[in-house]
Amino acid sequence: MTTLLGALQVLQPTLEQTVNLAEIEALGRAALDQNALEYYASGANDEVTLRENREGFRRLKLRPRMLVDVSNVDTRTTLLGLPVQMPIAVAPSAFHGLAHHDAELGTARGAAAAGTVMTLSTFSNTPIEAVAQQASTGFWFQLYLYRQREISAEVVQRAEAAGARALVLTVDAPFLGRREPNERNRFALPPHLGVPNAGTRQELAGVETGTGSQLVNYFQGLVDKTVTWNDLAWLRGVTSLPIVLKGILTAEDAQLAAQHGCHVWVSNHGGRQLDTAVSAIEALPEVVDAVAGRTEIYLDGGVTRGTDVLKALALGAQGVFLGRAALWGLAAGGEVGVARTLTLLNEELRLAMALCGKVNVGELGRDLIRT
Repeated sequence: MTTLLGALQVLQPTLEQTVNLAEIEALGRAALDQNALEYYASGANDEVTLRENREGFRRLKLRPRMLVDVSNVDTRTTLLGLPVQMPIAVAPSAFHGLAHHDAELGTARGAAAAGTVMTLSTFSNTPIEAVAQQASTGFWFQLYLYRQREISAEVVQRAEAAGARALVLTVDAPFLGRREPNERNRFALPPHLGVPNAGTRQELAGVETGTGSQLVNYFQGLVDKTVTWNDLAWLRGVTSLPIVLKGILTAEDAQLAAQHGCHVWVSNHGGRQLDTAVSAIEALPEVVDAVAGRTEIYLDGGVTRGTDVLKALALGAQGVFLGRAALWGLAAGGEVGVARTLTLLNEELRLAMALCGKVNVGELGRDLIRT
């Protein structure tokens, strides 16, 4: 048995030897304790939507074109006017300190090294201002609207003052979805980690109960359940940043977002909110049609291959964002792991574009997808 375990350890690649995101994920998972792994990996209920986020990409088939000069494929683009080296960026996710001691600082440095943007979560373990100093390529800030609007306004103004380039309002989480491993094993932050943009350690300790997730207990009292489209006017009044609505899955809501002057982020929260909801890539075409070029459109959920990125761009996304994949990279090797995750995925995208006869992201359209 010892010999077998040793052989398996030898076969597992180092971070530098990884050739795809699945291998980085394996390294990242192995580096995490049960509390952190269950928090990052879990989806809602039976995890149907979590699985469908990946399967939706696999069902789409590509229609490559031949005899095109693809000697110089360019993946550069812009995200809300910000130049980036790739149409791939980092989605907001809470508690990077569970993955690595550098927490969000490591993620910011990794994204900057790859030449792209990270989106900082309200529930980060690191203050906005410290992350901003490491995000040399720019960062976006994700917001939940709190019951106490003055606190929300203060957090937004801190992010804007620190140099955030966009405000991402998460709209699909008036309540947190039921992630059963977190409930069963009472997910809680370790004592050394705080939430400096959302409260104090003392406030977190105050919602500890004999059952359930500490995060759910805290979230229920913090976030405003009454938010509607009318509240976007209030948000406009406290920031000059572009507003992106994260969690849109229908044409109806996409049209409303455009009418309210907001950009659209197609997402089902990584399968962590409403189980059996439509996958992000399946929702994307109707959202694109509804928006009709009035806003930029982004997507997260299930992106693990360069062909996934290609398909999302071909169907109308301006860029894709990585949630768990970035966290696996962070756990596997800190900022180097994040940068390698982004770089490997962009290399796969460049190759897929070349094999489809496309030399820049502006050429990617629905003609690439078999319908």
